[in-house]
Amino acid sequence: MLDALSYDFMQQALAASLLASIACGVIGTLVVVNRLVFLAGGVSHAAYGGVGLAFHYGWPVLPSAIGFSVASSMLMAGVALKRPEKSDTAIGVLWAAGMAFGIILIDLTPGYKADLMSFLFGSILAVPVTDLYLMAALDAALLAVVALCHQTLLVTSFDREFAEARGLPVRTAHYLVVGMTAVGVVMLIRVVGLVLVMALLTIPPFIAARTARSLPSMMAAATAWSTVFCVGGLALAYRWDVTSGAAIIAVASAGFMAVSGAGALRRIMARKTA
Repeated sequence: MLDALSYDFMQQALAASLLASIACGVIGTLVVVNRLVFLAGGVSHAAYGGVGLAFHYGWPVLPSAIGFSVASSMLMAGVALKRPEKSDTAIGVLWAAGMAFGIILIDLTPGYKADLMSFLFGSILAVPVTDLYLMAALDAALLAVVALCHQTLLVTSFDREFAEARGLPVRTAHYLVVGMTAVGVVMLIRVVGLVLVMALLTIPPFIAARTARSLPSMMAAATAWSTVFCVGGLALAYRWDVTSGAAIIAVASAGFMAVSGAGALRRIMARKTA
């Protein structure tokens, strides 16, 4: 693996892993504690509509996907707030509609579309330098928003009724979290693809939650775990010449099972010694 870092594409892949891990740790934690996993899944698949727009009109892919995802996420967030009993249906419809829209646009676009599979299953080895700069800027923006709105995000994430009683902007915080989720999802699509993105958004925060004592510490631990999974998956993909996104999720899944198994074993041993 160390000798592979002499190649520019491997250096760029490693940089993308680190940048994506920051977004994963921050956004994944907010998704998990706010129970927005299904909504985040809808956003990740609807993002394919932005990919279709980019290919059809020749726009930059990452900004186009972010714009489309944010717009879709705002619709989903609005339905979840106003009609929570119908939110699952609405998210499912937007999920399918976004993908269908993107696929139709891509079908109508002339030319060879070899790169499209990378958006479904990830292609961290093909992340261009321009995307790295945009990912770094987005990470900085996400961290700034979380730092400025930390107290509001903390209270609304764990006790929405108390936040409303305190006069905190609960609705604004909800839209903010969903919008940041859309941005984070698009960043991770370049790493693991929209089919696998939910695993990387949820597994590191789940593991981090077992030992974290605060929201910032959970974000930091989730970022660290995501970095381990991304770098480990990258090494596995290079060593065995397999799809990078699938390799990253395989490493993350193995980590999830190992941590869960260790926890179950500790509980069994504790009962036997009690």
